[in-house]
Amino acid sequence: MSRTRLERVRAAVGIASLALQQIEDDLGADDVDQEELAAILREFIEDTDPPGGFMAAVAQLLTVAARRAEQVEPDRDGDASCPLHEAAALIIDNAGQRLIWAARALHPQGDLA
Repeated sequence: MSRTRLERVRAAVGIASLALQQIEDDLGADDVDQEELAAILREFIEDTDPPGGFMAAVAQLLTVAARRAEQVEPDRDGDASCPLHEAAALIIDNAGQRLIWAARALHPQGDLA
C-alpha cells in the first residue's frame, strides 16, 4: 500500500529530526574544542552534498514551498508565499553568514571565500 505524501513528509521530517538530534548531541560533547566546533559549523554551509550545504538545502525547500504557495494561495496576494520567500532569504543571508562568522571566530583557518 502506498503512503500518502503527508506520511512521506512526516517520515522524512522524523529522519531529519533524528539526524539533527545526533548533531546536537555531538555539539554538546565535553570534548568538542573550538577547532572541531568551527569545522562542524562549516559543514552546515560549505559546498558539500547537497551543493551549497545544509542551510542552502533548507532555503531551497522553503523556496519550493513558496513557489507552490504562489500557485495555490487564495487571491494570490502573497500572504503565504512572501513569508516563505523571506524565510528562505533569512536562512541564506542571515543564518548562513552568522555561521561563517562564528566558524571564523572559533578557528580562522579554512575560511570560506
